[in-house]
Amino acid sequence: MSTLSLQGILIKKNSIENIENKEGKKWKKQTFVIQTDAEYNNQICFQLFGEDKITILENHKEGDKIEVFFNISSKEYNNRYYHNIDAWRINPINNNEKIDEENDPNTQNNNLPF
Repeated sequence: MSTLSLQGILIKKNSIENIENKEGKKWKKQTFVIQTDAEYNNQICFQLFGEDKITILENHKEGDKIEVFFNISSKEYNNRYYHNIDAWRINPINNNEKIDEENDPNTQNNNLPF
C-alpha cells in the first residue's frame, strides 16, 4: 500500500480533548485542519490520538505550509460508516526552497520543433 500525504496550509489547531473509552482508559485527541489547493472540498480535518502523536503538531503554527502523512480508517456502527483521517507525521514545507532549474522541465531547452 502506498503512503498517503497531502500538502496545505495549517488553518486551524483545535484544543486537546480528553477522552475516556467504555473500559475507562483515558486518551488525548487533537484535531487540526489544512487547506489544500484543490478547487473543491479543499479543507481537510485530521486527528491525532495519544500524547505521542499530539506532540508532532506542537512545532507548527496556523499559517504554516505543511505536508501531512496519514492513514484512513472506517468503522461501522448501526449500519453507517464513520471515517477517521489519522495523521502520523507532519513535515514543514519551506517556501524559500529553490527550484532545481537544471532538472525543471519548464526551463529546459529541449530543441523540439513544436
